Amino acid sequence: MSVPPRAKPRSVAEYVAGLPPGSALVVRKVLALVKKNVPGCSEKISYGMPAFAKDRTFMYCAAFKSHIGIYPPVRGNAKLIQQLRPYANAKGNLRFPLSEPVPYPLITRVAKALAKSYATRPETKPRSRGSKTGASVA
Repeated sequence: MSVPPRAKPRSVAEYVAGLPPGSALVVRKVLALVKKNVPGCSEKISYGMPAFAKDRTFMYCAAFKSHIGIYPPVRGNAKLIQQLRPYANAKGNLRFPLSEPVPYPLITRVAKALAKSYATRPETKPRSRGSKTGASVA
């Protein structure tokens, strides 16, 4: 007998409710930190995980068996990037192990940096799949 796939959550509350107690506690704290420190942001579910937006999505947070992940990578802040090195994977996304104390002040700085970065970054349009230059193929 196979296990049915887990349904995608429809809300952040539903996402958190489906987590083990330890992971839920950490995710709730991260969510509260972002809401407190990035005024005017809203939370939603995107790609099946909690996300934050302020005009556009700037941060995702997900719980896994042994860590909490935060996406996308921080860019343009060399000092913060250096401090995040122990938590960054090869692509720069962050993994905070649940077996260690969670550095909430550092996560607060990440949220602020991502919100600022995405607020100032111009929107880019995706390139056409038919061309490497982005020009449409007729």
